[in-house]
Amino acid sequence: MIYQPPAGARDLLPLEVEQKRWINDRLQDIFQQWGYQRIVTSTLEWLDTLTAGGAVQPDKVIQLRNNEENSLGLRPELTASIARAAVTRMAGNTYPQRLCYRANVFRNPPQSHHGRQLEFYQAGVELLFAGGVLADAEVILLLVDCLHDLGIPDWSILLGEAGLTRSLLAAFPESIRQQVRNCIANLDHITLNNLELDADLKAQALFLFDLRGKPEEILNKILTLSLDDEAKAIVDNLKSLIELLNNSCDRALPITLDLSLLQTFDYYTGIVFKAVSFQDHQSYILAEGGRYDRLLGLYDPHGKASPGIGFSLYIDDLHSCLLSTEQLPKQAPSSDCLVIPTTIEVEAIALKYARQLRNKDNSARIEIDLGDRSEAAIKQYAQTCRIQQLIWILEDGTPKVELLN
Repeated sequence: MIYQPPAGARDLLPLEVEQKRWINDRLQDIFQQWGYQRIVTSTLEWLDTLTAGGAVQPDKVIQLRNNEENSLGLRPELTASIARAAVTRMAGNTYPQRLCYRANVFRNPPQSHHGRQLEFYQAGVELLFAGGVLADAEVILLLVDCLHDLGIPDWSILLGEAGLTRSLLAAFPESIRQQVRNCIANLDHITLNNLELDADLKAQALFLFDLRGKPEEILNKILTLSLDDEAKAIVDNLKSLIELLNNSCDRALPITLDLSLLQTFDYYTGIVFKAVSFQDHQSYILAEGGRYDRLLGLYDPHGKASPGIGFSLYIDDLHSCLLSTEQLPKQAPSSDCLVIPTTIEVEAIALKYARQLRNKDNSARIEIDLGDRSEAAIKQYAQTCRIQQLIWILEDGTPKVELLN
């Protein structure tokens, strides 16, 4: 029998691990430059926590059997877990809270997608207990810094507004509103055009479908609609955000305002955004995020609502985008030297010598040869593994250094 990982799971081999470590380390450095502190939450959570009050469908969660009344699940994303930790374990901290993470998440694929990936790797931030345009701008500009510093080619940001989109969809009868929403979210023009709507609603649905383009132009289009006071306030906030982003950068940001943008998890209340890249006829979703001003209240012991906003970067898609660049390491790390005891009697001396080298430079990679190989085999191994320095421990215990080309 040939053993393989389960369908939807995969192994990461040393080179890919090194390349993704490089990506993660760069991201964590940027997060820390902006004042974010790393948090590690549990991989396992109660199902009630993971579903975020119904915003995350239970069938997306890989559930585990538990003897108690409540079910356990593997986290499908990090925001709910961090929100839970922030209002319980970190309730006495000062505000705002800037938290960052790097972690794996697990998502149950639809039944018709056997073999689709189950485990994903993410890095991201959550800015909690801070509302307003300035907080929105901070998070988007932090995402811009991440993409720029990694050297991602040809990226752009799609920016939507969950509250405004819901307000514009409120004109449709409740019986068909979800269908209209799905058509707009999935860019399904054919199904939208075939929905049973009267002429005015059909025109409005098609109008909403095309609310995508340069922010200033789309905002002007929206103002031609009959908006309530709440929607007008949202439009004003969007205008302020776009102006703040443009005025804080040396060059115009590649932002498309897209009011068809609706995220997978339905806890977003304000701006939503997605970073995308298109390379070699393949589109990549690099990051997703948005504002969620009701989520923290679900976990607060007193039900107190507090603002929050964040994003997740998808390490797998970032890695795919960077493979064609010169940014990523091209080889797994090699050891700096190989310490070789030439006899059984000097094995202890060789082990001690290798420890001294590691203590002298804690970043050095020092290997011990484990014996039963000829000198030619040892050198062949060193060349294959790109080890350039051999240290032979001779019979009298003295080291002899040999450099390989």
